[in-house]
Amino acid sequence: MKRIVPLLFLPVLVQAAEPLKIGSRLELFVDRHLVERFEGTALKLNPPRDEGEVLRFDRPWEGVFSGYGTVLHEGDRYRLYYRGKPDFQSDGVAEVVCYAESRDGIRWERPVLGLHEYEGSRDNNIILTESPIAHNFSPFLDTRPGVPTEERFKALGGAIHKNPGGGLFAFASADGIHWKKLGDEPVITEGAFDSQNVAFWSTHEGRYVAYFRTFTAGVSTAGEWRLDGLRGISRAVSEDFLTWSETRPMRYEPAQAEHFYTNQTHPYFRAPHLYLATAARFVPGRNALGIEETVALGVPERYAKAARDTTDPVLLTSRDGETYDQTFRESLVPPGLRPERWISRSNYPLLNLVQTGPEEMSFYIQHDYGAPTAHVRRYSWPLDRIASVTAGYEGGEFVTRPLVFAGGRLHLNFSTSAVGSIRVEIQDGNGTAIPGFALEDSTELIGDRLDQVATWGERDDLSALAGKPVRLRFVLKGADLHALRFAE
Repeated sequence: MKRIVPLLFLPVLVQAAEPLKIGSRLELFVDRHLVERFEGTALKLNPPRDEGEVLRFDRPWEGVFSGYGTVLHEGDRYRLYYRGKPDFQSDGVAEVVCYAESRDGIRWERPVLGLHEYEGSRDNNIILTESPIAHNFSPFLDTRPGVPTEERFKALGGAIHKNPGGGLFAFASADGIHWKKLGDEPVITEGAFDSQNVAFWSTHEGRYVAYFRTFTAGVSTAGEWRLDGLRGISRAVSEDFLTWSETRPMRYEPAQAEHFYTNQTHPYFRAPHLYLATAARFVPGRNALGIEETVALGVPERYAKAARDTTDPVLLTSRDGETYDQTFRESLVPPGLRPERWISRSNYPLLNLVQTGPEEMSFYIQHDYGAPTAHVRRYSWPLDRIASVTAGYEGGEFVTRPLVFAGGRLHLNFSTSAVGSIRVEIQDGNGTAIPGFALEDSTELIGDRLDQVATWGERDDLSALAGKPVRLRFVLKGADLHALRFAE
């Protein structure tokens, strides 16, 4: 069921001292950032479509405790990295980093790489075996201008909190398969790190950014990170990927009230100024399955007894990189009817959203952790349709904050019912309709379009208004507005 954030909980926002300078960038309605006033409209989270299983963790070096996945997309190649872990016990268990490829993000194959031996054979897809790096190794494609060819891919991985003096080590690779460590010492040491810890080059900030596990209790006087409070997320930044700033806990709006196990923070690939986090919300001590029920699903008994928790993915967003907006507190993909999805640590999202078709984007979730059916599943949305401003049959409207744009036309991503519609009025900075662009001049928009230029009669050229503060007033009936962009 689609979740709507009701008007009751959306207070009128105070006008910003300065207009929002959005230029020609794509803006998604995943938060209240653009909106000054809602009347009969609300923000809605749009659940993705289940596209089915894409990879079963059924190789001996993988095992049912595989996880911490990352998906990268470059040109006509998709890459999938994940931890192989045959047994859930951390001590004395060989963990490896595995690699799979796809040409479309839908059908995946394990290449036989011959890099590492497992049980007497090199016929496998293992790319890294170093412990404890393999526990939480998470790569990214480095898009920094001028990055050396031999360092096109980078990664963080390292000791979990049980390893004194540990931390996250930096790695680099030319091809995403053969990796080298960038130094013998960890580059980030202030944190707990017992999770998947992620990094990327931020074109928006012009530096590397890392998001990683900490606990809300912070650091003790002895300099050790206490494992108290909530599992939280902190960040550090770097100019060169080797020297990092001090660890700074993330802020939350509203305040954090639940554990976040993995954070999966990344810049949205079509709007890199917007960071999305498909985080794993973790609820310890709460489980819908009894121990006998869990064992009956094929889960090892000692794991069924030791791990009693539930997990589901949620969406967090950030525009300043330091604050998570929790506009939507509900589950992005609820565990549902399958009992395997209620096993401890199931339903962890993989890192990144990627485009998998001209009109489609996908993200992935690992399901059935600890069970013989442990696997990765693909989910999809139409492009840019993670959330929307919605109005029902009775209709409603909303007004944006003052905006300064670049470009000559207003492009909209929207969908309506058969009787639904969208109209848009352009106002000056004081909220007065601009002649020729008033609501009565607006051409009614109906249908389902990922990219439709708004018009006012035969007029669509807005270049005379570019660079000046304007407000947009949208009137909706039986409709959803997902995104907007000013462009040619």
